[in-house]
Amino acid sequence: MTKKLKKKLCLIGSFGVGKTILVSKYVKGIFSEKYLSTVGVMISQKTVEIGDCEVLLMVWDLAGEDDFQGLRLSFIKGASGVLFVADGTRAETLRLTQQHMERLGEFYSDIPTLLLLNKADLQDQWDIAEAHLDEVRGKVKVFRTSAKTGENVEEAFVRITEMMIAPDEPTTEAFL
Repeated sequence: MTKKLKKKLCLIGSFGVGKTILVSKYVKGIFSEKYLSTVGVMISQKTVEIGDCEVLLMVWDLAGEDDFQGLRLSFIKGASGVLFVADGTRAETLRLTQQHMERLGEFYSDIPTLLLLNKADLQDQWDIAEAHLDEVRGKVKVFRTSAKTGENVEEAFVRITEMMIAPDEPTTEAFL
Protein backbone atom coordinates (compact mmCIF):
# COMPACT_ATOMS: atom_id res chain seq x y z
CA MET A 1 0.00 0.00 0.00
CA THR A 2 1.36 3.40 -0.97
CA LYS A 3 1.60 6.01 1.76
CA LYS A 4 0.48 9.46 0.69
CA LEU A 5 2.24 12.39 2.30
CA LYS A 6 2.17 16.14 1.84
CA LYS A 7 5.39 18.05 2.60
CA LYS A 8 6.27 21.74 2.53
CA LEU A 9 9.71 22.59 1.12
CA CYS A 10 11.11 26.15 1.24
CA LEU A 11 13.84 27.62 -0.97
CA ILE A 12 15.86 30.40 0.65
CA GLY A 13 18.62 32.54 -0.84
CA SER A 14 19.70 35.95 -2.04
CA PHE A 15 18.30 37.83 -5.01
CA GLY A 16 19.19 36.39 -8.41
CA VAL A 17 20.69 33.05 -7.30
CA GLY A 18 18.21 31.08 -9.41
CA LYS A 19 15.64 29.79 -6.91
CA THR A 20 12.65 30.38 -9.21
CA ILE A 21 14.41 28.89 -12.22
CA LEU A 22 15.43 25.80 -10.19
CA VAL A 23 11.81 25.29 -9.17
CA SER A 24 10.65 25.77 -12.76
CA LYS A 25 13.23 23.26 -14.01
CA TYR A 26 12.26 20.71 -11.36
CA VAL A 27 8.49 21.08 -11.42
CA LYS A 28 7.90 21.83 -15.14
CA GLY A 29 11.18 20.84 -16.80
CA ILE A 30 11.49 24.40 -18.15
CA PHE A 31 14.47 26.78 -18.17
CA SER A 32 14.10 30.43 -19.14
CA GLU A 33 16.74 33.15 -19.43
CA LYS A 34 14.18 35.75 -18.31
CA TYR A 35 14.79 37.01 -14.80
CA LEU A 36 11.60 37.25 -12.80
CA SER A 37 11.98 38.52 -9.27
CA THR A 38 9.71 36.73 -6.81
CA VAL A 39 7.61 39.04 -4.67
CA GLY A 40 6.68 37.44 -1.35
CA VAL A 41 6.33 33.75 -2.12
CA MET A 42 5.51 31.61 -5.13
CA ILE A 43 4.10 28.16 -4.42
CA SER A 44 4.43 25.24 -6.84
CA GLN A 45 3.67 21.58 -6.37
CA LYS A 46 4.88 18.27 -7.68
CA THR A 47 4.06 14.69 -6.76
CA VAL A 48 7.13 12.51 -6.23
CA GLU A 49 7.36 8.78 -5.58
CA ILE A 50 10.02 7.79 -3.07
CA GLY A 51 10.00 4.10 -2.23
CA ASP A 52 6.52 3.23 -1.00
CA CYS A 53 5.56 6.90 -0.49
CA GLU A 54 3.77 9.26 -2.81
CA VAL A 55 4.79 12.72 -1.69
CA LEU A 56 2.98 15.87 -2.73
CA LEU A 57 5.72 18.50 -2.48
CA MET A 58 4.49 22.01 -1.84
CA VAL A 59 7.52 24.05 -2.97
CA TRP A 60 7.66 27.55 -1.48
CA ASP A 61 9.99 29.80 -3.47
CA LEU A 62 10.63 32.67 -1.05
CA ALA A 63 11.55 36.09 -2.39
CA GLY A 64 15.30 36.74 -2.51
CA GLU A 65 16.53 38.27 0.69
CA ASP A 66 20.04 39.46 1.47
CA ASP A 67 19.09 40.23 5.06
CA PHE A 68 17.60 37.37 7.06
CA GLN A 69 15.71 39.88 9.19
CA GLY A 70 13.64 40.63 6.10
CA LEU A 71 12.84 36.96 5.59
CA ARG A 72 9.42 36.24 6.98
CA LEU A 73 9.80 33.33 9.38
CA SER A 74 6.05 32.82 9.10
CA PHE A 75 6.66 31.53 5.53
CA ILE A 76 8.95 28.83 6.92
CA LYS A 77 6.55 27.70 9.64
CA GLY A 78 5.39 24.15 8.97
CA ALA A 79 8.21 23.41 6.52
CA SER A 80 9.52 19.86 6.41
CA GLY A 81 12.71 20.85 4.60
CA VAL A 82 14.75 23.77 3.30
CA LEU A 83 16.91 24.14 0.22
CA PHE A 84 19.34 27.02 0.63
CA VAL A 85 20.50 28.37 -2.72
CA ALA A 86 23.66 30.34 -3.51
CA ASP A 87 25.13 31.47 -6.84
CA GLY A 88 28.48 29.83 -7.55
CA THR A 89 29.51 32.85 -9.63
CA ARG A 90 28.97 35.26 -6.71
CA ALA A 91 30.83 34.27 -3.54
CA GLU A 92 28.96 36.91 -1.54
CA THR A 93 25.73 34.92 -1.95
CA LEU A 94 27.33 31.92 -0.22
CA ARG A 95 28.35 34.10 2.74
CA LEU A 96 24.81 35.47 2.98
CA THR A 97 23.36 31.98 2.66
CA GLN A 98 25.55 30.79 5.53
CA GLN A 99 24.10 33.60 7.65
CA HIS A 100 20.59 32.51 6.66
CA MET A 101 21.43 28.92 7.65
CA GLU A 102 22.77 29.98 11.05
CA ARG A 103 19.81 32.24 11.73
CA LEU A 104 17.27 29.62 10.67
CA GLY A 105 19.00 27.11 12.96
CA GLU A 106 18.18 29.36 15.91
CA PHE A 107 14.47 28.86 15.25
CA TYR A 108 14.17 25.57 13.34
CA SER A 109 17.21 23.45 14.12
CA ASP A 110 15.59 20.10 13.30
CA ILE A 111 14.57 20.80 9.68
CA PRO A 112 16.48 18.81 7.03
CA THR A 113 18.50 21.15 4.80
CA LEU A 114 20.70 21.04 1.73
CA LEU A 115 22.75 23.75 0.04
CA LEU A 116 22.52 24.17 -3.72
CA LEU A 117 25.36 26.03 -5.40
CA ASN A 118 23.60 27.04 -8.57
CA LYS A 119 24.92 28.03 -12.00
CA ALA A 120 27.37 25.12 -12.26
CA ASP A 121 27.16 25.53 -16.05
CA LEU A 122 29.18 28.76 -15.62
CA GLN A 123 32.24 26.97 -14.20
CA ASP A 124 34.61 29.40 -15.95
CA GLN A 125 33.04 32.23 -13.89
CA TRP A 126 33.03 30.29 -10.60
CA ASP A 127 33.83 32.58 -7.66
CA ILE A 128 33.85 30.21 -4.66
CA ALA A 129 37.16 28.88 -3.35
CA GLU A 130 37.40 25.15 -2.63
CA ALA A 131 38.70 25.92 0.89
CA HIS A 132 35.53 27.86 1.66
CA LEU A 133 33.44 25.07 0.17
CA ASP A 134 35.20 22.48 2.34
CA GLU A 135 34.27 24.53 5.41
CA VAL A 136 30.63 24.65 4.30
CA ARG A 137 30.53 20.92 3.55
CA GLY A 138 31.32 20.26 7.21
CA LYS A 139 27.97 21.82 8.15
CA VAL A 140 25.58 20.91 5.31
CA LYS A 141 25.48 18.61 2.30
CA VAL A 142 26.16 20.52 -0.93
CA PHE A 143 24.97 19.97 -4.50
CA ARG A 144 26.34 21.91 -7.47
CA THR A 145 23.31 22.54 -9.65
CA SER A 146 22.48 24.14 -12.96
CA ALA A 147 18.91 25.13 -13.72
CA LYS A 148 20.02 25.65 -17.32
CA THR A 149 21.42 22.15 -17.95
CA GLY A 150 19.46 20.36 -15.22
CA GLU A 151 22.67 19.17 -13.55
CA ASN A 152 21.85 17.70 -10.11
CA VAL A 153 18.46 19.48 -9.93
CA GLU A 154 16.36 16.31 -9.80
CA GLU A 155 18.90 14.65 -7.50
CA ALA A 156 18.85 17.52 -5.00
CA PHE A 157 15.05 17.67 -4.82
CA VAL A 158 14.80 13.88 -4.48
CA ARG A 159 17.43 13.85 -1.74
CA ILE A 160 15.75 16.58 0.33
CA THR A 161 12.44 14.73 -0.09
CA GLU A 162 14.07 11.53 1.18
CA MET A 163 15.45 13.47 4.15
CA MET A 164 12.00 14.90 4.90
CA ILE A 165 10.22 11.54 4.92
CA ALA A 166 12.97 9.59 6.71
CA PRO A 167 15.20 12.14 8.45
CA ASP A 168 17.03 9.58 10.60
CA GLU A 169 18.10 7.21 7.85
CA PRO A 170 21.79 7.37 6.97
CA THR A 171 22.77 8.30 3.46
CA THR A 172 25.36 6.52 1.35
CA GLU A 173 25.44 8.69 -1.77
CA ALA A 174 28.31 10.98 -2.55
CA PHE A 175 27.73 14.71 -2.44
CA LEU A 176 29.73 17.24 -4.41
